[in-house]
Amino acid sequence: MHLFSSCGRSVFTALKHVRLHHLAVLFLSVVALSFTVKAQDATIVGTITDPSGAAVPNVKVTATSIETGLVSSGVTSDSGTYVLPELKIGHYDIRAEAAGFKVAEQKGLQLQVGDRTRIDFQMQLGGAQETVTVEANEVRVQTDSGEQSNVITGQQMSQIAVNGRSIYQLAALAPGASSQVNGYVNTPVGGDASVEFNGLRQNHNIYLLDGGEDDDRGGAGGMSIAPSTDAIAEFRQLTSNYSADYGLSSGGTMTMVLKSGSSTLHASAWEFNRNDAFDARNPFTPVTQPTAELRLNVFGFNVGGPVTLGKFYNRDRKKTFFFYNMEWRRLIQGSVNNSQTVPDPATYDGNFSAAGLAVAKLHAPAVCTVSPAIQAQFATAGQALSGCTGGKADPTLEVPFNNNIIPTSLLSPNAQALLAAGIFPAPTSANNQFTGSANAPTNLKEEIVRIDHNFSPKFSVFGHFIAEQVSQGFAISQWSGANVPTVGDTFGNPSYSAVVHTTYAISPNLLNEVAFNYNGNRINIVPFAGAGLSSLAIPSGYDATNTRFFSGPNNLDRIPNIDLKGSTGTNFEISSWPWHNKADDYQIRDDLSWTKGAHQLKFGFSWALYRKLQDLFGQTQGGFNFDGTFTPTTSRTSYLATRSNIRNSRCRTRVSGTTYLGRRMSRITGA
Repeated sequence: MHLFSSCGRSVFTALKHVRLHHLAVLFLSVVALSFTVKAQDATIVGTITDPSGAAVPNVKVTATSIETGLVSSGVTSDSGTYVLPELKIGHYDIRAEAAGFKVAEQKGLQLQVGDRTRIDFQMQLGGAQETVTVEANEVRVQTDSGEQSNVITGQQMSQIAVNGRSIYQLAALAPGASSQVNGYVNTPVGGDASVEFNGLRQNHNIYLLDGGEDDDRGGAGGMSIAPSTDAIAEFRQLTSNYSADYGLSSGGTMTMVLKSGSSTLHASAWEFNRNDAFDARNPFTPVTQPTAELRLNVFGFNVGGPVTLGKFYNRDRKKTFFFYNMEWRRLIQGSVNNSQTVPDPATYDGNFSAAGLAVAKLHAPAVCTVSPAIQAQFATAGQALSGCTGGKADPTLEVPFNNNIIPTSLLSPNAQALLAAGIFPAPTSANNQFTGSANAPTNLKEEIVRIDHNFSPKFSVFGHFIAEQVSQGFAISQWSGANVPTVGDTFGNPSYSAVVHTTYAISPNLLNEVAFNYNGNRINIVPFAGAGLSSLAIPSGYDATNTRFFSGPNNLDRIPNIDLKGSTGTNFEISSWPWHNKADDYQIRDDLSWTKGAHQLKFGFSWALYRKLQDLFGQTQGGFNFDGTFTPTTSRTSYLATRSNIRNSRCRTRVSGTTYLGRRMSRITGA
């Protein structure tokens, strides 16, 4: 039984007035009352009988860790049952001793994360100096828990061939998992977390690391930290029927335990790589089309062992242990744009007379559809306007532009300035087709340190600290309508995790634990100028007066979004970036485990404070949408729209995801 209390999975800025010192006071109060902590560990249960099958009470049962030498003990009840809860994962020797019986032992028992393992003994009559030893582990059937779960050991993780060595790829290996993960590299929030369990959405999943949340609650089911698979001792996916102390999520619960040091010194190093040079060319890809570049390198090292100063400290190597892991992940993932039609630079000056241009004969706007100011500009340029009948444009009175050339004085200076800046890439093949590639580098550096310390056989503590620095590149602006690589963005994601766990055995049948956990991240999405574009700032020669509906700030002085419809469909969008996010998650947890007869009762509570501060989404730079809405004859003028030489268009500014339509603006005169 587990009594669970929490502030819930969505405690946001409503708690912004809670100060950190309140959190510290509460934490110290809990520690002062209990002197203990919670971990994601394992439990051994069992029953001890004599040769006749009768229960044997008051048998001392001890579990000795082979890696660290730490001893945990308990005593059987009147019904002959015992429970050894909250044992750290690893290998154990189990020993049962009672007066008048031979000592019973089982050696080399492996405990995995979240295990509830039954070890029963039938003790033989004899002296305590005699020992009956079971050397081999029998195949055990799980009958003490109804949970559905799957364990991947550290050795399996170091050898299993998952794409990019990604934690999300590991999660997808459990029965009942459905995966749409396509990512190449092991990154947290910016990675592909598309794993669903038993038909539930990925947002319902949760990831736990050393018992603490490793979860970005606003990140669509993603982690805050994507730990190195070479730093994980074990990984368990719980998919259904798990106990109440895992009740933070309705989907899959992925629980990970970091490696810890042992009584001997160990070190290792590794490198894994992928390269498009190792791959065969897709037989359906034309020889003339470039292939996307792929360079993936994952390399690092770790070291772990006892903290000892010879005879001065920890001489027997059973008190303090350390583990340190450092890993780098480098990815260059190129992309090939699929034959996007783009404007022809030869027409930027208004000259549509070149041979081969399939353009209808261009005509001037009708005199009744433009303002007196525009009429004056046409008169100055020596270009007559089309006629009207009854106040409406008359197709029979259309006046063509001379030789399909629009006079330079009638072109929008703003449009000319933007086109000269390189907002659209030049065609790379016939029919104004652009096929190009842009590399999107991702770099990650991660450091992990874990310390374990045993104050006494009754009191132990461990903790970890993790720092990740992630810079993930995207060749085309994320979550936008952009379809050419003139604007990309960098997804900066420094993330942190800290855990402190202690365990205190109040008595052989009463154990209390307390945990303080922290995880958090920062997200900084910053746009950058891509192929052919020198800067995201509004170019010289562009008059920003009256081009935005609102007069608020325009971050980075960004170029407006420009979406062309008609014959090209080219979209230039910086979207809502730059964008900044700061998330911090503080958790306190207390669990009391009480063994009463053949029953184990578990009580506990948890408290969480999750604070997330982020920019409001907004395309404050405004946007131009050339869709031919205000043109009277779409077939003849939509081609002009794709060149930013349309008669009239809309100016819009998006703020907080809402689109506001602004004034009608002349694209010919800029008025």
